[in-house]
Amino acid sequence: MSKNLVIVESPAKAKTIKKFLGNNYEVIASNGHVRDLPKSQMGIDVENDFEPKYITIRGKGDLLAKIRKEVKKADKVYLATDPDREGEAISWHLSKTLKLEGDNTSRITFNEITKNAVKSSIKQARNIDMNLVDSQQTRRILDRMVGYRISPLLWAKVKRGLSAGRVQSVALRLICDREEEINAFVPEEYWNLEAVFDVTDDKNPLTARFAGYDNDKIVIRSEEELNEILKNIENAEFKILEIKRGERQKKSPLPFTTSTLQQEAAKTLNFSTAKTMRLAQQLYEGIDIEKHGTVGLITYLRTDSVRISDEADAAARKFIIENYGANFTADKENGKENGRKIQDAHEAIRPTYVELTPASVKDSLSREQYRLYQLIWKRFVASRMQPARYETISVKIDGNGYRFTTSGSKLIFEGYMSVYTTDEDEKQNNAMLKNLTEDAGLTLNELKPSQHFTQPPAHYTEASLVKSLEELGIGRPSTYAPTISTILARRYVVKENKNLYITELGEVVNNIMKQAFPSIVDVNFTANMESLLDRVEDGSIPWKTVVRNFYPDLEAAVSHAEESLDEIKIEDEKTDVICEECGRNMVIKYGPHGKFLACPGFPDCRNTKPYLEKIGVACPLCGKDVVIRKTKKGRKYYGCENNPECEFMTWQKPSEKRCPKCNGIMVEKGTSLVCNNEKCGCIVAKN
Repeated sequence: MSKNLVIVESPAKAKTIKKFLGNNYEVIASNGHVRDLPKSQMGIDVENDFEPKYITIRGKGDLLAKIRKEVKKADKVYLATDPDREGEAISWHLSKTLKLEGDNTSRITFNEITKNAVKSSIKQARNIDMNLVDSQQTRRILDRMVGYRISPLLWAKVKRGLSAGRVQSVALRLICDREEEINAFVPEEYWNLEAVFDVTDDKNPLTARFAGYDNDKIVIRSEEELNEILKNIENAEFKILEIKRGERQKKSPLPFTTSTLQQEAAKTLNFSTAKTMRLAQQLYEGIDIEKHGTVGLITYLRTDSVRISDEADAAARKFIIENYGANFTADKENGKENGRKIQDAHEAIRPTYVELTPASVKDSLSREQYRLYQLIWKRFVASRMQPARYETISVKIDGNGYRFTTSGSKLIFEGYMSVYTTDEDEKQNNAMLKNLTEDAGLTLNELKPSQHFTQPPAHYTEASLVKSLEELGIGRPSTYAPTISTILARRYVVKENKNLYITELGEVVNNIMKQAFPSIVDVNFTANMESLLDRVEDGSIPWKTVVRNFYPDLEAAVSHAEESLDEIKIEDEKTDVICEECGRNMVIKYGPHGKFLACPGFPDCRNTKPYLEKIGVACPLCGKDVVIRKTKKGRKYYGCENNPECEFMTWQKPSEKRCPKCNGIMVEKGTSLVCNNEKCGCIVAKN
């Protein structure tokens, strides 16, 4: 009997696949990549038309020797790495390292690790797709060029081993730009006005919100405008002008892509992108399920397609009919158009067997695995179900020409919401409006004005950053999690209560990148580079053409930056702080966590201490200096140098000027000074 060898990436996947294939198949894992560019140098021969210099990854020698022994025993070798660019490249590297050539070697892929999918893939074995390999190789080479040419400049500039990356630097810029937008945001005052009415023959009061005059919408911008409106409706006779009744639908959600899974897991489960991908990988590769053995519970986790196979669609519809009823099944497949190329060879992320409900496998999963599987399972089943339907009502009320409106809705058919709901899904609202008629009498009971101020844009979270990267066409499903992990690990960004905040170090690196390498951190440039990688993948552009066009511009920018960096190189700034150990004046240095004070006598004197930078403003509470401080995670704020005795702190830079209205603290917002007391809302020009 012939002997077949299947090479996969992970031991967990090997264990699952071995169960499906029988005794004449041996399954072995490569544990990811076996070759890569060397760490000690750029590893790209620029003089020889950008040929990459691949070497065996340190520590893989024994494993490769073991795989070679198995290759010699085998009549046929199947390369079964992941079904994407990265997986294709790993298969190619394996074929080169193991010298696999000819008809006895084939590439197989499967979107799910099930018996049918694995056996079917062997029947559809093919050659390695070099377009996919070249696309991944191009990404790797571009990233290596950026990292190895720019990182030494950051080292020289900031004096520590920092790094730059083609995608990570753009992600960092997005966060910096948002932070600047928030800091420069000047709130605008506005007022809401609610009217509470008693309704004839109804015990429940009716609350409506001010909308405008006649058919014109009005936003109340000040207390003066509010008082004018209150004066004009003081003795008004109120009546119901119009009642509109109708029905609306809320469409069932699309099944998950990598991006939407990361976003939803962050919002509903509070998982980081890295944690979501780690758990999804475990569910994909296989879990020991009681009475079922090792089962790959979900399909491949790196995808930007929402397509579902006909077999999976049919299985889901059958499950819905049997468990919810035929009237809950969607009429047709839910889908969407995507403006850019998607990896449609993949499916959306879905359960491999819809009949394996979360409840049935709960005892075999960890709590976190269970929560993620439940989210994926519910979303997939919901995507094959009917929309939810609401009965709606909207009411217009008139008083002296001034209009108030209210609306309500009532869920009349749950549809997909019987399986899957999000925070945005409301089940019922203002159901009491159902019996309201146009001839009902209204008596004004109370007017409730409330002052508000517009809010700045929200800080990025991991979920919203992934959404922005996807919308801007930056990165691909496999890059979102490692990109975010990198900027967090470098301490360019810190995470507090889900929000991402830029650190002092991140600001420095971003400013250098914008100054010296504007194209690298340009959103459009990076998105265009992603589309070029897609064109390499479909074979319309040779990979070296992309590299040949990219490298000269990078090299010119590096050369220019090297010259300018010599001129603006940061010197150690001497301070008036005296070293307690040797009496020298301490100097300001940059470290991985930002500025600190160090003795210039290093290494003889190793004394260091935190650097508290004064901003030239007296503390409004005790009169001592306000200094720049950092939270434990590195987020910048302003506080009194006399802390903890004095508790003054603010996230925005305070001003010496006091509020002309309430004598409160003013903080800088762009070109304005804004009172820190939200109830005051005073705004004046900075100068």
